[in-house]
Amino acid sequence: MKKIVLAISCCLLMSPAHALAWDGFDYESGNFVEIESGNLVRSGQEIEIFDYADGKYKDVEVVGIDRFGSRVDVEVYDPERDEFRTFEMD
Repeated sequence: MKKIVLAISCCLLMSPAHALAWDGFDYESGNFVEIESGNLVRSGQEIEIFDYADGKYKDVEVVGIDRFGSRVDVEVYDPERDEFRTFEMD
């Protein structure tokens, strides 16, 4: 019985539903963004986002991170748009 419980636990931990994205909102453009799991969100790092404004994935560089209680603002540089953007993440 312990082996069955262990096997089920391992399957649940490795399931695709466990790999969640980090949802956010770009108030300047009025569109949602997602940071896929596996991205290291740190200043100076390049991350991949899904931008609902144009419906595609793009690489942006993290410029800064500010925490306000449970809210996190991630400022990035978007080379495709040649502009800085701030995402409010859930």
